[in-house]
Amino acid sequence: MATQQEEETVVRVPQIVEELNQTMRSGITRTKEWRMQQLRAVLKLLEDNEERITKALAKELGKSAHEGYLTEIVQATSSCKLAMKELNKWMAPQKVPTTLITFPGKAAIIAEPLGLALIIAPWNFPFSLAIDPLIGAISAGCAVVIKPSEVTPTVSSLIADLIQKYLDKKAIHVVEGGVPVATALLEQKWDKIFYTGNPKVGRIVMAAAAKHLTPVTLELGGKCPLYIDDSVDLKVSAQRICHGKWGLNSGQTCIAPDYLLVQESIVPKLVETMKATIVQFFGEDPSKSGDLGRIVNDNHFQRLSKLLDDPRTSEKIVHGGQRVKELLFIAPTIILDIPLDTPVMSDEIFGPILPIIIIKGVDEAMDVILSFPKPLAFYVFSTKKEVQERLVIGISAGGMGVNETVMHFTIPRLPFGGVGESGMGAYHGKDSFDAFSHKKAILYKGMRGDIPARFPPYTSEKKSLVRRVAAGDVIGVLLVMLGLKK
Repeated sequence: MATQQEEETVVRVPQIVEELNQTMRSGITRTKEWRMQQLRAVLKLLEDNEERITKALAKELGKSAHEGYLTEIVQATSSCKLAMKELNKWMAPQKVPTTLITFPGKAAIIAEPLGLALIIAPWNFPFSLAIDPLIGAISAGCAVVIKPSEVTPTVSSLIADLIQKYLDKKAIHVVEGGVPVATALLEQKWDKIFYTGNPKVGRIVMAAAAKHLTPVTLELGGKCPLYIDDSVDLKVSAQRICHGKWGLNSGQTCIAPDYLLVQESIVPKLVETMKATIVQFFGEDPSKSGDLGRIVNDNHFQRLSKLLDDPRTSEKIVHGGQRVKELLFIAPTIILDIPLDTPVMSDEIFGPILPIIIIKGVDEAMDVILSFPKPLAFYVFSTKKEVQERLVIGISAGGMGVNETVMHFTIPRLPFGGVGESGMGAYHGKDSFDAFSHKKAILYKGMRGDIPARFPPYTSEKKSLVRRVAAGDVIGVLLVMLGLKK
């Protein structure tokens, strides 16, 4: 049931949308000056409030100040600085060549703001995944409503407070609340919806958007596989795998490795190396580590515990598995030789549990990967160029890392987005600007220069001329116009 505050917010939603639409109609957000002013304000917001942001993240997710800074503040700061640097170039009309039939004329593509955008943020990176899309929307000249996740209420309240304090209230608004508020927002007509979350809710968002033919960007998830063979340095690989799985939000990351496909000959040594790496990263008792995050809430703790308690899973645990409910703590857990039909392999894990599937080689690995929907990320650990090439070409995924995990997300000039079940559309850098822009095609012509053959009546000479123009036959056009050819 909705709380009283949510009921009041639901009533206010249409008014909020109308006020923001009025701002869009005023044209203020289209100006380069407004966009730069707001981007500078976002940068100042980030610089002024590092401690408040990291404390809120620590309270909600157990993130250390260092992890909160690196994964939420640095990412948003990098995006903002790039947008400020490149905005003039992104906004500039893109000239394109014309055709003979439109001569004399000039053609260009102009990026214009889509309009009023709704950004629905997730709980796992609750700050940066609200602010990063906002930077793209501001760069494109859109007015924005941000709906932070109600699962992380401290961060949600902080976002609302900071946006109201630093940014243009007439153009950018934060609406807080749970499902009733999200439902009320989705009933409104938007010019763009940007959603980060799971495929189930993604379908609800897309269905709501379809009623108004609203374009969507869906940043979803899925089971991100990692293939590793006997050609790699196992110590280096274990460090990168453990960091990608447990070093960021305790596995509550949409691009964390969800399961490993390991060549049979290296399984024992890889498992022992990963165990040692986990101890190196988080100590003998990881529950006391300040560098390992916690599960976001009791519901997700129970969900993950249920996966671990399944008999076919529990008997396969070779490391970890310890839980402290009062602390919402689950230790980094490795499950060896897990059957594909167990619950832990049926859906995205989104937690600190890592199954290992033993395979004979790349053919078997591809069969397993292709039996699942297209993932948001796929990782290949091999120094064999033929293996790298085969998997890069043969596996469709939102993004890939070769001998690396998760770090492709940090490169602002690489598009980040899913494919199929893992999402649609992309953002980061110029792709963020494009996600909230419409590319408008324009042809400029003066009042002279029309080819008479364009207009009726269509004589045989006109038809001949039009055919040569359409074919790009410049010489033929001249000959027809000079009467030397029919």
